[in-house]
Amino acid sequence: MSPPLPRDPIADAQRNWESHGWGDVAAPMAAITAIMRTQQILMARIEGALKPFGLTFARYELLALLSFARSGALPMNKASALLQVHPTSVTNAVDRLQTAGLVVRSPHPTDGRTTLIELTAEGRTLAKRATAVLNGEVFGQSGFGEEDVNQLIRILGDFRRGAGDFTD
Repeated sequence: MSPPLPRDPIADAQRNWESHGWGDVAAPMAAITAIMRTQQILMARIEGALKPFGLTFARYELLALLSFARSGALPMNKASALLQVHPTSVTNAVDRLQTAGLVVRSPHPTDGRTTLIELTAEGRTLAKRATAVLNGEVFGQSGFGEEDVNQLIRILGDFRRGAGDFTD
């Protein structure tokens, strides 16, 4: 990891935006850029925690999703919808997880057009172990205070709802 910069480059960018006559969008630009940088920092932490398990975050998310399903299995199209990713991304993750022996594909018992993804015992065990590490090393040490977390959940949830991510 690189040493910290002596100044906040996003604050500098905001000042540059303002000095170039874009003051009306300088703060939103800074907020969006800060969110993007925060995402990079958090993904690096998550990927670092998952590396010993041979998992990427995308593959972990699929294992976790399957571990929450009552039967440990979901149709591929439902997994794609719940993870909010393109079906090709789920197919690629399933390919890798199946090669590792963590999931299996099987035909749906009543819909011949649908393929189920099912956790193996090894996949369930790995999902539990990886979740424990993420909870301890990343989610439990997020760097955000409790009040900030609640505000972020609200703010980002409102944004996602407004962007059409979900309705409720």
